[in-house]
Amino acid sequence: MSGSITSSNLIASGMIKILIVDDHPIVRQGIKMMIESEPDLAVCGEASGMSQAMQLFFDTHPDVIIADISLENGSGIELVKELIAHDHRLKILVCSMHEESLFAERALRAGAKGFINKEEATEKLVGAIRRVASGHVYLSSHMTDRMLARQVGAGEEPPKSAIETLSDRELEVFEQIGHGVTTRQIAEKLHLSPKTVETYRENIKHKLNLSNATELTQHAVQWVLETS
Repeated sequence: MSGSITSSNLIASGMIKILIVDDHPIVRQGIKMMIESEPDLAVCGEASGMSQAMQLFFDTHPDVIIADISLENGSGIELVKELIAHDHRLKILVCSMHEESLFAERALRAGAKGFINKEEATEKLVGAIRRVASGHVYLSSHMTDRMLARQVGAGEEPPKSAIETLSDRELEVFEQIGHGVTTRQIAEKLHLSPKTVETYRENIKHKLNLSNATELTQHAVQWVLETS
């Protein structure tokens, strides 16, 4: 079984209920152990993909959702958008190996309350959960400084890389290409038509100035290797 429900009846009143959404069972287990060592935090459910996460959201009514970017079916960014469409007050913390500079703002625009990289999650995850649960935004100090500098116009904002110009969906498709997933498989995983995926592929080639499908695949594979 790829995910599970923890009975809400076993969670004491006043505890922060947390739903973990990650496609790696070992990662879910590690996060769960970390959370349950805290007296005020409890895991109310675990999910590996988008559809299961939505079902658990309705079944367990979590206070905080921790979600990865890459899921078994669908993506964390799309999950955030769908969850927020159901409840704009929901508190979501994106926890991922993906680079913060590329995904943190996307996560916040989608409606998440924070982004934390898995490399620093061991020592900072609990604090991030509590901050998000209290209604505040959690980002690394570096990302916070970068966004504040942009808001007040302090310093010169570095030009966007070609990858940063991709839309959320285009970036999802690009990542899947880098993992060697076929157009039909991408369509099934992201719940899109093959024709729509082909349109995204063409948009990506244009934005990244790539000539053909071979260059697109090579570029995507290299990007995945560099960021994984």
